[in-house]
Amino acid sequence: MSRPPYTEPTEADIRAVSEQLGREARGVIGIAARTSDGSPTVVATAPRLPDGSPFPTFYYLCHPEAVAAASRLEAVGMMVEFNEMLAESEELRAQYAAAHEQYIADRDQVGEVPELAGVSAGGMPTRVKCLHALIGHALAAGPGVNPIGDLALERSGWRP
Repeated sequence: MSRPPYTEPTEADIRAVSEQLGREARGVIGIAARTSDGSPTVVATAPRLPDGSPFPTFYYLCHPEAVAAASRLEAVGMMVEFNEMLAESEELRAQYAAAHEQYIADRDQVGEVPELAGVSAGGMPTRVKCLHALIGHALAAGPGVNPIGDLALERSGWRP
């Protein structure tokens, strides 16, 4: 199994992410995607936070412009359309299920947390619940891995 797609964060990365989030970054083990100027866009987060809490969102969208773009899509009800697409396309459901499995495999390489067994993020594998998580996965994994995340990123108009 290959290593998940992230690089170890520097102290400057952790400061930048904390500033982006407006709070101390917790459990960050890597930077999974960056903007063209090098700013962190997606962090890889430990599946268990320092306080012991399970944390299923391995790929966490942190760049404020990306977060705002995902929020705009959610505000206009884009998740309803994506859920309808899932219901109508067996091929899309299969690709989305594969993205779910890949997400879990990436996180499990860092540490398996029994409370998170079979749980990924964003509603995968059967529904679309959180576009922030799906866009974060799409940016971290690259094009072609998470079809809904790719589509949401495209529709958001935001480019890293």
